[in-house]
Amino acid sequence: MATTPSPSASYSITLSIAIDNREGTLPRVTGAISQAGGEITAIDIVGSQDDMTVREITVSARNQDHYRGIIASLREVRGIKLLETTDRTFNMHQGGKIEQHNKHPLKTRDDLSMAYTPGVARVCMAIHDNVEKAYKYTIKANTVAVVSDGTAVLGLGDIGPEAAMPVMEGKAMLFKEFAGVDAFPICLNTKDPDEIVRAVELMAPTFGGINLEDISSPRCFEIEARLKESLDIPVFHDDQHGTAVVVIAALLNACKVTGKKISDLRVLMLGLGAAGIAVTEMLEDAGVADVIGCDRKGALHTEREDWDSLDPVKQRFAEHTNKDKIGGGPNDVIEGTDLLIGLSGPGVIEAKSLAKMNADPLVFAMANPTPEVMPEEAAPFVRIMATGRSDYPNQINNVLCFPGIFRGAIDARATKITDEMKMAAARGIAACVPENEISEDYIIPSVFNREVAIEVAKAVKDEAARSGVAQETDVDTSATIDIPAVTS
Repeated sequence: MATTPSPSASYSITLSIAIDNREGTLPRVTGAISQAGGEITAIDIVGSQDDMTVREITVSARNQDHYRGIIASLREVRGIKLLETTDRTFNMHQGGKIEQHNKHPLKTRDDLSMAYTPGVARVCMAIHDNVEKAYKYTIKANTVAVVSDGTAVLGLGDIGPEAAMPVMEGKAMLFKEFAGVDAFPICLNTKDPDEIVRAVELMAPTFGGINLEDISSPRCFEIEARLKESLDIPVFHDDQHGTAVVVIAALLNACKVTGKKISDLRVLMLGLGAAGIAVTEMLEDAGVADVIGCDRKGALHTEREDWDSLDPVKQRFAEHTNKDKIGGGPNDVIEGTDLLIGLSGPGVIEAKSLAKMNADPLVFAMANPTPEVMPEEAAPFVRIMATGRSDYPNQINNVLCFPGIFRGAIDARATKITDEMKMAAARGIAACVPENEISEDYIIPSVFNREVAIEVAKAVKDEAARSGVAQETDVDTSATIDIPAVTS
């Protein structure tokens, strides 16, 4: 049985209502909203109109149809005038969510002559003489490009570069908020891997790192691999590796709760897109040896009927997973597994099938907004449950990874982000949950824990130095004075 989602701020509206001052009118308004299933989060008086008080009432709904129903219910209430309705999510995006700010004032001729001509020419020539000085005298040392072609945006699919922009702007906000990294959304009007690679290569001199985002599989694998080969700055496809890092972090602490060993786990992976493939690879790096992967046609193995039509990425996946070549759908192949990871879609697994798992089962159902199985339905069968949602415990969210991993990588002047750096990031995230507080409902830190990005950055920077991918340079990139030598 499907569970009705709870009201959420993502579907919240502000209702501007003129309410008759006679006693009993406001309770009729709030009663109508509650009766319709809305959740009132704020009521503010903003003015008056004749014998009426104007109030703004903020209401959370389950979805757009739900808040339209709430508005329809209000129109039946006597003694009010509905003046305006505002969708708070759309209102936040109006005009875009980010903007550029100058670091220095431009108020005098002196300011202008140093920031621009003629003073800027000397700085240009200093960089021309030693290109490494771009890290000191431009935004390069603290700047990441968030690059997408809009082909795999959230669960919306191929919606194009313009429609992808709100997500990329949001990503830029998270970079700045959690790690102080200046990120710029770049949405490209092409699906051609050659054009995407070339476009990123051409813009790379501006940036200290490249975050690839929402590029469809399997193209994303080729694009990332080629850019990692051609560029000397970190390239990171967050849909793959950010997800993998946070999953491993959650698993490290889940194993502490259950006493399971990662090397002993049998894992069922639901969804073999970019994230599913990358998570599996990182699980194997962490010691997992037994994985069964399912796509839309069921369990994947080297003797499946559609083998010849599979893309090379899935074929490589099949060659080192599901050694027993077990066939069937998710509800068939779940028996005897310890960990279910869902990166697919809503309702893919039946709750009763979770009873077939081994003792103390772990379920990370991360399809958003509706997971593969709802936590309420899974509760009787699982020991530890995690989702991608913020309204349940154990939210597995990429924001725990990418701000800190880029902060550490660009601070280290790393040429790439290695598997070891990703594993260090996972351990850094896991360590942000104190040992004495780890429990079934607390295996992963809150996305608002400001220590996470700091710890991840430190772990990544240290690993970059240890493994030799941190660049050594004789150019001091800190904000120190660089006075040219005086010659006679």
